[in-house]
Amino acid sequence: MNPELQHYLQQNFQLPIAINEMKDAENFLAEKINALIKDDFNLLIQILYRIDVNEARLKQVLKDNPNEDAGKIIAALLIERQLQKINTREQFKRKNDNFSDEEKW
Repeated sequence: MNPELQHYLQQNFQLPIAINEMKDAENFLAEKINALIKDDFNLLIQILYRIDVNEARLKQVLKDNPNEDAGKIIAALLIERQLQKINTREQFKRKNDNFSDEEKW
C-alpha cells in the first residue's frame, strides 16, 4: 500500500498500523463508513466533501450497484481519490524539481 495513503488512513480513520494491504484497508474503511452511514451521516458527507469525492460519480456508482455494500463502494472511491491527489502532488513535485532554486518562488 502507498505509504502516504496508509498514513492518511491512520491519521483520519484510525487504521491500525498492522493493516498494510490495500484490500484490508478498504474493508476496514468500509466498516467505518457503514457506521457513519448508520450513526452520523452528516459527518460522512463532510468527510466526502473535504476529500473531494465526486458526488455525481458516487451517486451513479451507488445507483448502478444497488445490491453492493455502500460502505465498500464509498471506501473504494475515497481511496481512489486520495491516490489521485497523492499522484498529482508527486507529478507537481517532479516538475518543480526541474527548476533551479532561482526560478522557484
